[in-house]
Amino acid sequence: MARHVRFHETGGPEVLKIEEVQTPEPKAGQVRIRVHALGLNRAESMYRSGRYVIEPVFPATLGYEASGFIDAVGADVKDLNVGDAVSVIPAFMFDEYGLYGDLVVAPARAVVKNPQGVTWETAAATWMPYTTAWGALIDIAKVSAGDFVVLGAASSSVGLAAMEIAYSVGATPITITRKDEKIQELQNAGAKHILQVGVHDIEKEILALTNGKGARVVFDPVTGPDFENIIKATCKDAIVFIYGALSHDATPIPVMHVLGNHTTIRGYEFIEVTADDEKLARAKKFITEGMAAGKFKAKIAKTFKFEEIVEATKYLESNAQFGKVIVTID
Repeated sequence: MARHVRFHETGGPEVLKIEEVQTPEPKAGQVRIRVHALGLNRAESMYRSGRYVIEPVFPATLGYEASGFIDAVGADVKDLNVGDAVSVIPAFMFDEYGLYGDLVVAPARAVVKNPQGVTWETAAATWMPYTTAWGALIDIAKVSAGDFVVLGAASSSVGLAAMEIAYSVGATPITITRKDEKIQELQNAGAKHILQVGVHDIEKEILALTNGKGARVVFDPVTGPDFENIIKATCKDAIVFIYGALSHDATPIPVMHVLGNHTTIRGYEFIEVTADDEKLARAKKFITEGMAAGKFKAKIAKTFKFEEIVEATKYLESNAQFGKVIVTID
């Protein structure tokens, strides 16, 4: 038997229950993983509470970020073997497989071998944020040395991953945060340029840091009223990615700046990478090499035991974390 986290009704974290289920068997193109660490995700919380784009079918499971050993291999699986230390990339919807468990099945195309020496916790915290950031910054924007990259909500796991990716190719990230307590944490994480909403004149400071030219890339999950000033601080032919909408306020756009500077503003989702085998393969290579070289190390906010899944989820939803919330399984 396996232990999976399931819920039988929508609601708060307390609806999550650890239950025994039949041990899943991998089908063709799948592997079974004995999980040692899970990464928690805000989309999962929205799904559990009934506020996501898909409706749960009960009993519902969830989760798509995990690391562990391959325990069994289905037919037609190549280059993955029993005993391999692996992580799962979110290349599917979390209601399809459900990785909140000790023995889980995942599609082989979404599995990647862990570099030697990487802990289960770090591996589980890596693939969602770094794949998300890679797709926008590297695959689409082709960020390189000399570029300035503005990162909204920089203390999030995706923002931190984007900062490390920008540094790894010689670009200069400009991080933006809202809370006082995040300033020191961003500095400890390696941020050299930190702007605080409500304290700094965002447009003025970005232009000063870029010698008046403006940033070429913006990667923002917030939008809202401050978004206009960020766009005004972009250069000609800049590309602005919106990958979330954390602000519930209206988002004004400086139309004349956009027209005069040929600014591209586009929505972005990590599925643009994970649904494409060729892009996914390139993302795996880039991120694995960065991990092996010590350039990428996912920030972990706090770890919880599997039996503390409710407490871990409450902590995730408190917005107190800096980096990824991880759950470990013995």
